[in-house]
Amino acid sequence: MKINVNRDEIIEGLQKVQSIVSPRATLPILSNILFKTEGDTLTLTATDLEVSIQTSIKVKSSKDGGSTLPAKRIYSVFRELANHDIELSVDEKNHASIKCGPSFFKLVGMGEDEFPSFPKIDSSNSYTIDQAVFKEMLKKVSYAVSTDETKYVLNGVLLSFKSDKLIIVATDGRRLAMVEQEMDFPKSGEGDFIVPAKTVNELVRTLEDEGTLNIATTENQIAFNFDGILLVSKLIEGSYPNYKQVIPAQFEERITIEREALLTATRRAALVASEHSNSVKLKFSKNKLEIISNTPEIGESKESLPIKYSGKEISVAFNPMYLMDPLRALTDDEIYFEASDDLSPGVIKASIPFLYVLMPMRMA
Repeated sequence: MKINVNRDEIIEGLQKVQSIVSPRATLPILSNILFKTEGDTLTLTATDLEVSIQTSIKVKSSKDGGSTLPAKRIYSVFRELANHDIELSVDEKNHASIKCGPSFFKLVGMGEDEFPSFPKIDSSNSYTIDQAVFKEMLKKVSYAVSTDETKYVLNGVLLSFKSDKLIIVATDGRRLAMVEQEMDFPKSGEGDFIVPAKTVNELVRTLEDEGTLNIATTENQIAFNFDGILLVSKLIEGSYPNYKQVIPAQFEERITIEREALLTATRRAALVASEHSNSVKLKFSKNKLEIISNTPEIGESKESLPIKYSGKEISVAFNPMYLMDPLRALTDDEIYFEASDDLSPGVIKASIPFLYVLMPMRMA
């Protein structure tokens, strides 16, 4: 394999795929990126066996071929080169020579035959959605994914294509985030798919703010095709819990609160919370919301926000990090907080079809 390539273009290509490569790869070959040239096209592929990603860039190729090169090392080398024109050649022993102006590097690679084949998606289920819309939907819920490996089905987000809607849900058992978007797809395309958190994070990182995204699904895989990138992921097997059961059917009070004011007040209150007693109390009274934190071994904090409220007094405690997560993800000036009493879940809603259920903490 021998190519001449623009430095900026190959760096951009490597940036799209290299984050899939795990620093703790189970197999040495998985620490590499597959470089494959055909004509004037260089295809870059990375995989960790659960998620695979591929993109292509245009090059001046004088000899077709393929090899795998260490992902982090070759990216670092290209990034440090000053010239825009790079000559990359790989011999039959998979030794790569990199020439750029006065600079020369040699890196040891591995044969392309050892690299896992890229998964094929043969699916009749296909969905099209705006990239920016899908990216924002993921950002509004992904923070609620469970990191507890014993709760395997909760280690990803649920994509539910039902009744001309895409519903995306994430929960860790203590809070639940859900967002909806109307979509056109045939009745045969209805289904539920649990996408691993790593795949979700990669999509949030690489999706653009314009353009379309095509999604294709099979029983155990899902593919995302956008802007010359093809990302294929295994799905999490199992049945997602019935999330509708934890959404309160009714509530007694609905309060409008300025989102940024609640976020900053909660952030300040969290400064005197502790790992042992990691909670802040929201105390609703007539036209006033107090955000209170009291940790005997650290100190206390109290802050008041003016609100329009004439209902009964409610005091409910929440994990401050869990309370702040949706406030950071939303962009609305105001949110709606729904509650019934001191022991019932709190619900945050917005002007968009978004819902966040947060379980209360026991107050001392």
